[in-house]
Parts: sequence; structure tokens; C-alpha cells
Amino acid sequence: MTGEVTVLNNTESRTYDAFVDGEVAGSIVYEQAGDRRVVLTHTFVEPRLRGRGVGNKLVRGALDDVRARGLTVTNYCDFVARYIDAHPEYADLLDATHPGHVLRS
Repeated sequence: MTGEVTVLNNTESRTYDAFVDGEVAGSIVYEQAGDRRVVLTHTFVEPRLRGRGVGNKLVRGALDDVRARGLTVTNYCDFVARYIDAHPEYADLLDATHPGHVLRS
């Protein structure tokens, strides 16, 4: 991996995709729940790129986009849950009524 990680929302496939050197390096799969909530279900990073920060940049990019769009998150992905636990500045994005899977420290 030599390039920057760019995260884009692919609304057609309902994924946030991380691109490295023009190729998809990882994705977060989501569902739209009404007009104000996104349900994150699974994160995947290409095996050859794991351990290089792609997953963290992917989650950060997705959560930044959710915040910019004024949405909340219901999370069912362990990787995202660990990221939010380590970065509490994103905890406010968890939907108060439907937070999903949340780590309890």
C-alpha cells in the first residue's frame, strides 16, 4: 500500500468504500433506516491490506460522513464498535433509541 486512503459513500451498493491506489481496499456495508439513521452491519478489509490502518480510516470516513449528513448510527459491527469505544468523540452518533452493538467498558 503506497497511496492515501479515500473513503466514498456508494449509495447504489449501500457501502462506504475505502480506495487505495484506485482499488477498493475495504468496505462497510450499511442499510438506510428511514431518513435519519444508518445501520452499519459489517466491515471488510482486503486481507493483504489488514494491519495498515485501512479499517480505521474507513470507519472514520464513514462516521464523518454520517455526522456531516446529520444522521445517527445503529451499529452491528464489532470493528466499528471497537473504533467508537476508542474514539468517544463519535459516540454521540449512536442512535439513542437503537444504538445496536455497543462495547461497555
